[in-house]
Amino acid sequence: MALSPLDIHNKEFARGWKGYDVDEVNKFLDQVMKDYEIVIRERDELDQKAKELQERLGHFTNIEETLNKSILVAQETAEDIKGSAQKEAKLIVKEAEKNADRIVNEALSKARKISLDVEELKKQAKVFRSRMRMLVQAQLEMLGTDDWEELFDTEVDEDLELMEHES
Repeated sequence: MALSPLDIHNKEFARGWKGYDVDEVNKFLDQVMKDYEIVIRERDELDQKAKELQERLGHFTNIEETLNKSILVAQETAEDIKGSAQKEAKLIVKEAEKNADRIVNEALSKARKISLDVEELKKQAKVFRSRMRMLVQAQLEMLGTDDWEELFDTEVDEDLELMEHES
């Protein structure tokens, strides 16, 4: 069992015939008692400080564990978000490719139809041109016939007589 300052103070020594000087021993014991009280007080303070530091260390350890868990959760969440974003990006690309294919196919179809329409219009223009040429040629031939000369040579009086006789 450890000594207390009070144990030191109350310690009685047996007196012998040629023993130590009582006052000197008492002064020394008083000094030892005071020093021992200081050591005990310092030890108690250090124990208290150690206890506080242990509590703070526990608190910081809890914080560290919480932060580590939070970091793991954040990493997992980031991975999940990244995976979701990649999936969504792939879906968007596939949808865009489908739309692009559809648009290209529609454009090709329209281009083919326009090309066919242009060819049909060319044919119609050729037919129209050919008919117009034939019509103009027929009109020119008609203008070039001798019937016009006979018409100019015929006199109006003869025509009137003919008309009178017929009526």
